[in-house]
Amino acid sequence: MLANSSSAVGVFWLLVVNLVLFAADYVFEAPWVSSLYLWHPAPHWWQFLTAAFCHSSWDHLSSNLFMPYTFEKVVEEEEGPGALWFTYIFCSVGTSAASFLAARCRARATYSLGASGAVFGLFAVAVLLKLRLNLQKLVECLVLGQFVVKEVLQEVVSAQNGGAMMGASKVGHIAHLAGAVMGVALILLVQKYQSPK
Repeated sequence: MLANSSSAVGVFWLLVVNLVLFAADYVFEAPWVSSLYLWHPAPHWWQFLTAAFCHSSWDHLSSNLFMPYTFEKVVEEEEGPGALWFTYIFCSVGTSAASFLAARCRARATYSLGASGAVFGLFAVAVLLKLRLNLQKLVECLVLGQFVVKEVLQEVVSAQNGGAMMGASKVGHIAHLAGAVMGVALILLVQKYQSPK
């Protein structure tokens, strides 16, 4: 992937973009922001990405950006700001597709929004980046990994118990799991193409 970065500029700009869109939506009540949500009945192609930058409330935004801040920094410190943004976008598109398909199957929510799927992807990537034959990296992997495993298992249970999709303050457990899968898939793809021929 990309070179190391200690300035966390990628994390900073992720925060800025999400905060600006939240302010546009809820402070200035700009009507165009809702066109960035993933509208399930008739989605536009760009909504599969832009929905990950929109949130339904301050609590929703806070939990999606500030709680996983450590994991975003890990990805940026290990691989650089470009890799952080690429991971966020890659996982966002995958989780939006999963949300869309799940909503079609269940005919529940009318729209999806939020960064939680991308965040679960970042969880997985951050842990796998630490999985190396190095004592410090292994300890970091165990500390981060126990949190991620607990979160993923909770999402599996919630999804099995009929967890709902986003829209009207419901949680997209399928999107969270899809995000984790996308993160693992991204690491496997990168390792495959970085391995010597």
